[in-house]
Amino acid sequence: MNETLKVLESRRSCRNFKSDMVNEEDLKAIIKAGTYAATGMGKQSPIIITVTDKQLRDELSEENRKIGGWNEGFDPFYGAPIILIVLADKSVPTYVYDGALVMGNLMNAAESLGVANIWIHRAKEEFESDFGKNILKRLGIEGDYEGIGHCALGYADKPANEAASRKDNYVYYI
Repeated sequence: MNETLKVLESRRSCRNFKSDMVNEEDLKAIIKAGTYAATGMGKQSPIIITVTDKQLRDELSEENRKIGGWNEGFDPFYGAPIILIVLADKSVPTYVYDGALVMGNLMNAAESLGVANIWIHRAKEEFESDFGKNILKRLGIEGDYEGIGHCALGYADKPANEAASRKDNYVYYI
């Protein structure tokens, strides 16, 4: 089996990260892979916000926790030190699909480099709020963007679980 197929079959979501920062070369490679995701009509509607600043990372975590309705002290990013936020331009008809493909590229690229990851939801709600709008304003990002997801990155604190067996009726042939 080729390496790409091995990565696609072995990637698992990580829910227990070490605090160690991902090395810069690997982080740049992961982000670059995200920018090469397929997009509808090649319009490249998504953007990626890379958060390595611990204070902002913790503020994002707290906002996400509140939206998710979890108890105080819970970290919905599971201790991951890096958060890549994918948003997409709502004026492009395929923006949600485009953003989802970026998320997939980010996660699979991370796996290929030995960097654990997980897709965390509620980016839509975060960036509909003043909290998220202020982040975009601080960065000088203008337009009508919707949060697609957070790709939490770091090194796993323990080995990934085995893949669940695939369901019988996953694929149909005609």
